[in-house]
Amino acid sequence: MLPTEGFTCFPGQMWDKVLSKVKKAVVFMDDKCAESLHWNGGASIVFEAGARNLKQFSSFEAGGENEPKAVFVVSTLLKGRTADIIQDIVGLSHFQYCVVFTTVAHSIHLLANNVTAELEGNPVFEQFEDKLCEWMGDINYTAEVMHAPVVFAPISPQLLLAPTFAHLFPLLPPDLETINIKRPEKKRFGSLTDVDMHSLTPELQIEIKSLASAVNSMFESTSTREESFALGPMSRLIAGELANHPQAKNRRKTAPNKASIVFIDRTLDLTGAAGHHGDSLVEKILTVMQPLPGHTTDVLVDMLELTNQQRTPDSQPTLAPGCLAQTQSSTARLLWETMLASKQKEAVMEVRRQLVEAASKENLPIKMSLGRVTPEQLCSYVQLFKSNWGALESHCGVIQLGLATAHTLRHPTLPRWDACLAFERLLLQALGHSDFAGVLRQLLPLMKPRAAKGEEGSSSESSSGSRSGEDECGPDELLVLLVYLYSLAGEAQPADDDEEEEEKVERELIGALTLVITRETELSPLLQKLTGCGSIEELTMERAHTAVEGVFDTLRELSHARDHLKQLNSVYTASDGVHQATYRPFLRQVLEEIFHPDRPECPDIEHMSGSLTDMLKTGFSMFMKVSRPHPSDHALLFLFLVGGVTPSELRLIRELVSTHKPGTQVLVLSTRLLRPTDVPELLFTTQRLVPDIGV
Repeated sequence: MLPTEGFTCFPGQMWDKVLSKVKKAVVFMDDKCAESLHWNGGASIVFEAGARNLKQFSSFEAGGENEPKAVFVVSTLLKGRTADIIQDIVGLSHFQYCVVFTTVAHSIHLLANNVTAELEGNPVFEQFEDKLCEWMGDINYTAEVMHAPVVFAPISPQLLLAPTFAHLFPLLPPDLETINIKRPEKKRFGSLTDVDMHSLTPELQIEIKSLASAVNSMFESTSTREESFALGPMSRLIAGELANHPQAKNRRKTAPNKASIVFIDRTLDLTGAAGHHGDSLVEKILTVMQPLPGHTTDVLVDMLELTNQQRTPDSQPTLAPGCLAQTQSSTARLLWETMLASKQKEAVMEVRRQLVEAASKENLPIKMSLGRVTPEQLCSYVQLFKSNWGALESHCGVIQLGLATAHTLRHPTLPRWDACLAFERLLLQALGHSDFAGVLRQLLPLMKPRAAKGEEGSSSESSSGSRSGEDECGPDELLVLLVYLYSLAGEAQPADDDEEEEEKVERELIGALTLVITRETELSPLLQKLTGCGSIEELTMERAHTAVEGVFDTLRELSHARDHLKQLNSVYTASDGVHQATYRPFLRQVLEEIFHPDRPECPDIEHMSGSLTDMLKTGFSMFMKVSRPHPSDHALLFLFLVGGVTPSELRLIRELVSTHKPGTQVLVLSTRLLRPTDVPELLFTTQRLVPDIGV
C-alpha cells in the first residue's frame, strides 16, 4: 500500500466504527459530521449499514413510536447545548437503546470539566451514559458513549479537509488586544508569537486540543511517527499540542512509519487566498454557485434541465440538487480530481470528454464538436440523458459535474471574477512605483453603488455615478480587493506624509463603502454577518459605518503578519524594468526551502519537539554539529494549512513536488477549501477567540 493511501482511508475507517452501531437505528447527526459523511460515501452508506432513518441533530426532531434505537453523531462536547438537544430528542421519543459518538476525545472532556488528574476509564462518558438512561426513563435500558474522530473529509487523494474546524482561523492583532486586556500590564504579550496556550480562551484551547487529537488519531491509526514543524503563531500552538500529546509519546517509540508535518498559518499569505489569479475551474464553481445548506465545501447543482418541469418567476420546483462530492462512481471521482488539480481550460476539456464518452457508451445521438467548449454545448450533451433513465443512473456523477461546470461558465456574476483579476494585476504593478496612499486611491472609482435591477439603462442612474449590474464588483468583491491590497501594503513605496495621506484616503474609502452597502437592494450572507442585520430594511447608515470602520481596523494589521519571519517575509517580487511585478506564493517559497538539495536550515520553519532527546539535540546543535530534524527527512510530507487552502494552491503543490522532489509524497490537510469571498468572512465576522464548541 502506498503511504498516503493509509491516510486517505483513515476517515472511512473511523466512519466504519459508527456504521457498526447504526443497524435498526434512527441516526441524528450535526452539520459538521454530516459534511464529513457527505465526502465519505454519503447517506447511502448509513442506510446500507441498516439504519432506519437519518435526521438532523435538532430539538425539533424525534424518533417514532416503533423506533427503539437511536445513534447520535456530534462534533462537540457532550455538555451545554449539545446535551440539551440530546435530552430533547430522547424526551420526545421512545428509545430503549442510545449510542452517542462524539468527535471530541475523552481527555478533552476532562479538561472541559476542569479535571486535571489522570483518571482510569472514561468517567465523563460513563456519567453521560447514566444520564441517557435517566432521560429514556429506565436505568435498565442501554446507553453507550464513545469517541469517534470522524472529522476528516477525503476531498481527493491529495487533500483531506476537517469541516469540524472550518471556522478555526489564525489570530490577528485585534485578538491580541482582547487577550491583553484581561492580563496584568507587566504580563501583556508584545506580539502574537508570544501568546501561549494557557492565555487563550477555554473555547479556543478546546478547539486546538481537539484538532491536535484528531491528527494524533490519524497517525496512531497508520502507525506513524511524525516530526512536527510550524510557521505562524497558531500553527506553533497546534504543532506544540500535537508534539506533547500524551498518547503520542508512546506511539512515537514503536511506530514503524515516519513522516513530517508542517503546519502553516493562512494569515502568512492572504494575497493568495483573496486573489483571483488561480485559473481554477473549481474556485469559480465554489464562488458563483450556492453552497449546500450546512456545508462549507460543496455546492447546489440545479438538476432542472434533466426534468420536464418548468421554472417560472412565481414557483420554484421541488427538486433534489446535485453536488460535487462523487463517492459512488470511480469515473466521476476521477473527473472531480482532474477538475480540482488542473487549470481551467484542461478541466473544462476533460468535462466535455467525459460527457461525450458517457453518451457514446449509451449510444445516444451525440453531435461531436471540436474547438472551444461552451456552456451551451455541455448542456446539450447533458440533455441527451434526459429521457433515458438507465443512462442517467449510470452516469449521474459525471452529469452533475458537467452541469456544475456549464452553470458556472454561463453564470451572470462570473464576469466579476475577470474584473477583480484585472484590478488585482493593476494594483500589483502600482505597488512598485507608488506609495500606499496612491495605490489606495485607485480603489475609490470602484466604490460606487450598483444600479438597481432593471435600472441599468436609465440615464438618471448612469449620471448619478452608479455602477451597472452583474459584471461590476459588488460589496463582497470590494471587501476581497481590500484584503488583497492591504495584505501587500508593506510592499508599497515609502512616502514622507504617508500616514496623514493614508488616513485621509481611508476615511474616503470608509464613507464610500458605507454608501455602497446601504444602497444594496438585498444583503449578501457576508454583509448580513458583517452588519448584524438580516435584511436591508434593518440596516442603518450608522450600523454600516461602524461595521466598515471595524473592517479597516483589521485591514491595517494584515501587512504585519510576516513581520516576525526572518527569511520568508514577502510574497511580492518588484518589477526590475524588464519583468512585471509578481505575486510569489508563500507556499512556493516554503516548499522550495524544504526541497532544496542543500537542505539549508530555514530560521522560519520551526521544529516543534515533544521529547527530551529532541530538545537536547536542538540545544547541542548551537555548539556542535548535530543533525536537527528537517521537513524533507522523510518520503511522506504533510502540509496542514490552518485557515484554508485554495484549489490553485493544490495544483501549485503538485507541480512543485514533481519538479523538485518527485519521490516525495505530499498530502495536504486543511480546515476548508477556500473561495476568495471566504476570506473577508474569516477576517471580519468570525469569533476567532471564542469558537462554537457546542456548549
